[in-house]
Amino acid sequence: MQDIQRRGLMLVISSPSGAGKTTISRALLELKDNIEMSVSVTTRPMRPSEIDGQDYNFVDKTEFNLMINRRELLEHAKVFDHYYGSPKKQIQEVLNAGRDVLFDIDWQGTQQLAENAREDLVSIFILPPSTQELERRLFGRGQDSLDVVTKRMAQASSDMSHYREYDYVLINNDINESVTSILAVLTAERLRRDRLVGLGVFVKGLREGQ
Repeated sequence: MQDIQRRGLMLVISSPSGAGKTTISRALLELKDNIEMSVSVTTRPMRPSEIDGQDYNFVDKTEFNLMINRRELLEHAKVFDHYYGSPKKQIQEVLNAGRDVLFDIDWQGTQQLAENAREDLVSIFILPPSTQELERRLFGRGQDSLDVVTKRMAQASSDMSHYREYDYVLINNDINESVTSILAVLTAERLRRDRLVGLGVFVKGLREGQ
């Protein structure tokens, strides 16, 4: 299949905060070739461990609004009082080159991607094994206050109500098992006929005895 030109896909992984999407995303990037993380634009303050341009592109609200007006974002959403968006130009360049883009976004962003580029989208929603486990994971991260964890738990219920909007859903009981399942989805989606833009040329060559 490496000889057939392929258009990349947008792989979206969403979940309530603390359900494991970030850990799963990092594992996918380490294990799978030809896929890269979408670097979102955000108005959220940069955390001490983050690098501008690598983890996020950090901008102020004025610049973010200008990007919306210039239609430079493929999707954008407000999450916990901050704005996030995906830059259209960079993503399209990656897809045209036959590489995949991994998105760590919420249901609002996923809805917009579905509206703007459904043919390129593959969406997966991650559920926690239980509410108690989700709360344990949030406290276990040690980076949020009790007030923030309480808000995230309240938001989780709303987030989980959108699972029907996704192509695939899995329960994250075990990170390794979840990664294996998503790799299977990625492999299958890469083989979809409509993404193999060079398939017609390849088959033509076969029929001509090449």
